[in-house]
Amino acid sequence: MMIGQISGIILEKQPPLLLVDVHGIGYEIDAPMSTFYQLPDVGKEITLLTHFVVREDAHHLYGFYTREERQLFRTLLKVNGVGPRMALTILSSTAPDEFVRCVLNNDTVSLVRLPGVGKKTAERLVIEMRDKLADWSGVQPPINRVLSETGRHQTLQDAISALVSLGYKQQEANRTVTKIDDGAASSEELIRRALREMT
Repeated sequence: MMIGQISGIILEKQPPLLLVDVHGIGYEIDAPMSTFYQLPDVGKEITLLTHFVVREDAHHLYGFYTREERQLFRTLLKVNGVGPRMALTILSSTAPDEFVRCVLNNDTVSLVRLPGVGKKTAERLVIEMRDKLADWSGVQPPINRVLSETGRHQTLQDAISALVSLGYKQQEANRTVTKIDDGAASSEELIRRALREMT
């Protein structure tokens, strides 16, 4: 079975996790921040392109707002040493078209600044993805980022929860988000800044 698309009502948005109601069934979907930037509010309808990963111990569903995001995610998975979690983190840390530019320009210096990407991984990304991304068409820039209506505290907690879900320790996530918070950034922007800060 392969789930390629889901349409339903957004019940929860807690980066990187989405809960989507599809005819009474709630699907938990992991999505990159590039997708979160473009989502409507909770209670609104959404259609996401998906990628289904089956493992011995779990089944994971990943959701994407555009075909370009899913294409890049799937291309990342084909790189030796890159799994779904790292692919999701890469998409959350940089815009898809910016990442592709780095690969096509052999810019390993910028790639190693991404969370979890060392020099050898950056070189593999360039070598193994360059030809596959040669005809990349790019993506639209994200829409304006809107702060959570539930207040500043919830914004910070959403960012911290997302970082923990991406594999960082609770204490480290708390410290980093508190350090970089300027009182105005959305949870999505805080996550992106924190990922850069913790590399």
